[in-house]
Amino acid sequence: MNAVTTVAVPPPVTTLSPALNSRTSRLLEGRIVPVMLSMAWPNVLVMLAQASTGLIETWFVSRLGLDALTGMALVFPGFMMMQMLSGGAMGGGISSAIARALGGRRKADADALVWHAVIINLTLGVMFSALVLTFGRTLYQTLGGHGGSLESALRYSNVVFIATPLVWLMNGLASTIRGTGNMVVPSLAVCLGVVLLIPLSPLLIFGYGPVPAMGVVGAGTAVLLTNAATLLALAWYLLSGRALVRPGSFRLRFAMFFDILRVGAVASVSTLQTSLTIAMLTALVGAAAGPDAVAGYGTGARLEFLLVPIVFGLGAPLVALVGTNMGAGQRERALRIALTGGAIAFGVCETVGVAAAIWPEAWLGLFGNDPRMVATGVTYLRYAGPGYGFFGLGLSLYFASQGAGRLAWPLFAGFLRMAIAVGGGWAAWFVTHDLRAVFAMLSLALVVYGLVLLSAIKAGVWFRRIV
Repeated sequence: MNAVTTVAVPPPVTTLSPALNSRTSRLLEGRIVPVMLSMAWPNVLVMLAQASTGLIETWFVSRLGLDALTGMALVFPGFMMMQMLSGGAMGGGISSAIARALGGRRKADADALVWHAVIINLTLGVMFSALVLTFGRTLYQTLGGHGGSLESALRYSNVVFIATPLVWLMNGLASTIRGTGNMVVPSLAVCLGVVLLIPLSPLLIFGYGPVPAMGVVGAGTAVLLTNAATLLALAWYLLSGRALVRPGSFRLRFAMFFDILRVGAVASVSTLQTSLTIAMLTALVGAAAGPDAVAGYGTGARLEFLLVPIVFGLGAPLVALVGTNMGAGQRERALRIALTGGAIAFGVCETVGVAAAIWPEAWLGLFGNDPRMVATGVTYLRYAGPGYGFFGLGLSLYFASQGAGRLAWPLFAGFLRMAIAVGGGWAAWFVTHDLRAVFAMLSLALVVYGLVLLSAIKAGVWFRRIV
């Protein structure tokens, strides 16, 4: 009998993917609404606080007179555009890239993205600062500023935009942390700035004791100092190793820049659309009805801009949630998350808009009682307010699209909104010479923006192959 030889067969070699962090697992497996709301409430709370301080600052500046208030109204679209570009657009690109890397279990790539994010935002901040400081006078004159309102705008703008690189860097670090699903730490850092700004702004505007009254320059200086404090807090957190990601080796790769910019650059175009729409309508109101009407429209439109940080409170979690699920291949869950977030944003913004349309004087009366200013602001809010829900819907789906890395339709919807609001607004003015017709076109543009984007995403445009 032949001996039977037994050959030991080694067990198959399996390559284990890195274990998911508990925070990432929650984004992939947790119940959508509870997870979304638990991530959103720190952002919503802090964004409301941040927006409230902006309103408080406006109230203080309004005590300096109509020229100062109009000057702030002229600067406000550009400053908000910068905030939206750095925090919402390019910041969304940063958060999306990090979320997709973590969802795909590529921790080393997520770490490497940190330095790339810092370089991108710091470079753009310097460029933005140089442009506004060089062409500020021309810009504010184009928007209808002249005389005292123009000089107030320049004094405020020159201080605020010197600090632009700090704001871009601050928002870049905050977006890096948000991309990991951590919304609390960036919110706490912003709260630090809020706590500092509330007493610092009136102190520098009006002066007290040895501190001289600086007027609108003081308002800008307060913004600069509080942004610097927030930046230091975020940098300390990242460098301390407490975050889920930390700066990796300083080895720059084109693929990492591309991963951020392919979302952030397209998102920046969408942000520019929103700000350009407001700026061009400001110019139309100024040409049609003068600086007092600009103050009224600018004060009313500030409520529309106030919706941006409110929706951003929900939008930042949407970027992380959708991005992580897309990175993990969970497409249907990513779509459910987007539609759920859109419904919540619509409800919140529509409530604000309808209330503003019913009681516009309650808002405008906080900032002044000039009859021309109030009349223009009332007209704007009564026509535009009911469209705010659709603006919130579209904006939330824009953030969700950042997480998915698909921004073609948000870009198209933004161009459509701008064409209706600006093109239709100018046409309405030339035909009727009535600002009510202009503001009606603006409201129609908001409705179209939200509905077009909702229809496209529900139809599955995120999942179609790009040729």
